[in-house]
Amino acid sequence: MNKILAGVARFQASIFPRYKDHFKKIADRQEPRALFVTCADSRILPNLITQTEPGDLFICRDVGNIVPPHGAAYGGVSATIEYSVSVLKVHHVIICGHSDCGAMRALLNPETLEGLPGVLGWLQYAEAPHRTVTDDFAHLEPEEKLARLIEENVITQMEHLRTHPAVIQGLAQGTLGIHGWVYDIESGGVRALDEATGTFNNIEAVADDSGEPAIGFELMAR
Repeated sequence: MNKILAGVARFQASIFPRYKDHFKKIADRQEPRALFVTCADSRILPNLITQTEPGDLFICRDVGNIVPPHGAAYGGVSATIEYSVSVLKVHHVIICGHSDCGAMRALLNPETLEGLPGVLGWLQYAEAPHRTVTDDFAHLEPEEKLARLIEENVITQMEHLRTHPAVIQGLAQGTLGIHGWVYDIESGGVRALDEATGTFNNIEAVADDSGEPAIGFELMAR
């Protein structure tokens, strides 16, 4: 806990003063560019990965970056989708899986879920990609199978996302885009789904025209 408290003190003393004007600007409103749905894994830092500032991302985190289909489980994920798309008017939804995902590894090793009924029940929404990998890719080595399941899970959760009324409306109006990513923890690489081919390819570098420093990076400074 001491490390966390020291971090708060460092933020207040060193980081916040440099960006005081930015925080003042967003203090009473938010206009995020995207909803970022990712895993609760402690190694995933959306603002660091995307080098975005406070106010740029509306973030939803859960075990396995899962999006239950509309009506299947009313709760935090469905509420976040509804609010971000209908009220905040985000223009993009990114579903981001990641390497070494414990949730996907547990699906491939169900004995590890014994005594975890909450996790087991939640992972039912990833059963379809689990069946696909188990049936169609049984020949793969365990780590290759895990990598494939991580990708298939992102694709399935994108399909679930498309069942939500707010998303259906946004897609119909052409105001919303859906993106599937996989982040590699060891290399820092990010691959995006090409839905035309069903493959995940490295994201091409694009220029940042904001001209502003990234607070996401500064928060990691020591």
